[in-house]
Amino acid sequence: MEKKMKKSKVAFRLLKYVFTTYKIQFFIVFVAIVISAFANVMGIQFIQRLIDEYIVPLIGNQNPDFSFLLQAILSMGVIYLIGVLATYVYNRLMINISQDILNKIRTQMFEHMQGLPIGYFDSHSHGEVMSTYTNDVDALRECLSQSIPQVFSAIVTMITVLISMFTTNIYLTLVVIAMVIVMTFVSRYLGGNSSRYFVKQQEDLGRVNGYIEEMMGGQKVVKVFCYEEESKKRFDELNENLCNSTTSANTYANILMPCILNIGNLGYVLVAVIGGILSINGILTIGNIAAFLQYVKAFTNPLGQVSQQMNFIVMALAGAERIFRLIDEKPEEDEGYVTLVNAKMEDGKIVETEERTGLWAWKHPHHDGRITYARLRGKITFEDVVFGYTPKKIVLHNISLEAKEGQKISFVGATGAGKTTITNLINRFYDIQSGKIRYDGINIQKIKKADLRRSLGMVLQDTSLFTGTIRDNIRYSRPEASDEEVVAAAKLANADNFIKHLPKGYDTIINGSGEGLSQGQRQLLSIARAALDNAPVLILDEATSSIDTRTEKIVQDGMDKLMKGRTVFVIAHRLSTIRNSDLIMVLDQGRIIERGNHNELMAKKGMYYGLYTGAIEIE
Repeated sequence: MEKKMKKSKVAFRLLKYVFTTYKIQFFIVFVAIVISAFANVMGIQFIQRLIDEYIVPLIGNQNPDFSFLLQAILSMGVIYLIGVLATYVYNRLMINISQDILNKIRTQMFEHMQGLPIGYFDSHSHGEVMSTYTNDVDALRECLSQSIPQVFSAIVTMITVLISMFTTNIYLTLVVIAMVIVMTFVSRYLGGNSSRYFVKQQEDLGRVNGYIEEMMGGQKVVKVFCYEEESKKRFDELNENLCNSTTSANTYANILMPCILNIGNLGYVLVAVIGGILSINGILTIGNIAAFLQYVKAFTNPLGQVSQQMNFIVMALAGAERIFRLIDEKPEEDEGYVTLVNAKMEDGKIVETEERTGLWAWKHPHHDGRITYARLRGKITFEDVVFGYTPKKIVLHNISLEAKEGQKISFVGATGAGKTTITNLINRFYDIQSGKIRYDGINIQKIKKADLRRSLGMVLQDTSLFTGTIRDNIRYSRPEASDEEVVAAAKLANADNFIKHLPKGYDTIINGSGEGLSQGQRQLLSIARAALDNAPVLILDEATSSIDTRTEKIVQDGMDKLMKGRTVFVIAHRLSTIRNSDLIMVLDQGRIIERGNHNELMAKKGMYYGLYTGAIEIE
């Protein structure tokens, strides 16, 4: 279970992230907020002057002179205009700042996500990760662009108003403070409950999004197994939880503001009554009372705003916690220093070159400063490899094997026997607990992961296509490849024929799900992508499992061409496709129990013999 961060730590980190990047902008925002607050207070003070210095003296005056009154009103109009401009400036700046911050946060999240290990995505729902990019980032946007400036403005306004109230009359100020204490207790109770449910709402929303994403990706399975009613029940359960948390959060949030305002109105009445008594006794003027009543409104309204905005701030902190948790995820470690380079032969020696020659070499720097080059041959060995996705559950037990240059190595066995795990370890998607994996005699932990994976072409059982043209999808393995190379790769995979019959040929736009293409056609594109990559080692993980028998014959010819001269690892359920393998390994519960070529294994009449003859079924 993921460890929760302290809200104070999240808030401090967020503020540090914001203020250290935008010091000047926030200084301008601070000045603009102070100017706006002072303009508001001066407007209230003007009411006192307007009544006591201009209106009262004019009462009963037979020849009133309104010139001073007009001058005062114009002066106050200028002050209000300055306040309006200051409010516009800080709101506009906060919008720009918040959008820029969110842009950088999304970029940082995405860039960091690219460096996370495969294990992270195996243990986190795609929908929940997407919810971090959308819901949590949106909650942060609302906080930065609205809540923070409103709270800051409210605090500055309350401070300036409180000072003005003390200078006007201390007794009425004490009445207001008593009222504020009551408002604070009510706000803490209602706001605390509201904040708690808002946090739960964000969590429930992530679960709903995750479930929707799973159902959308598995619609065919849902339909085939008539799972609609069960999926509805599960969705209703998750949706009901979201509805309950949202209802509770908004109930407390909607009650909060009316309670605060009504307490404020009660205080307003008390101030009016006490102020009237003081005025009758000559302690306060009518202007003092009128101004003080405005002070009460100017003080209680921001307090209500602060209480209400705290809900959004708490939501934003909950979202920021998930954002920072993703950013803080430990990236994939890479201690490798051996790199893969293009090479050519000059005077019998390997020479590094920028051109793609089809000859690859390992560039090996040494401690004494020497750099040596070794030709990539595709020899891969496992030496007593032990591996488990978790330390308590070992999946592979003392696996030893040797794949020589140009050999075709096949793995067969029941689901969960460890076939795909072996290929994952070759790619270093996961690191082994003990033993060694060597690539051309080099411990793969010494090879940079990016260079290791560049030397390995993969065709997976589940095809992954991307929104774009057919040409772009094939070119995904080599973005710099020419159109001619793309077509050549498609021909090699026998995909060229069906591509030409598409509406716009290679320029036909497809979406990420490959809608409009059959499963076999999608697999052919995946094979063409691997052909374009032209990697010296090839991994085929159930590459033809989704292709019908007729299409398989078409593909097999292209596959044979693709495998020629390469070291190939094949995982297959159809044993007929691996008869010509140089070495077949039968796995059972993470152990290699048989090895040899087809004829040798058939002669042993063991598990392979049973699988091939149908006496034993692959589960």
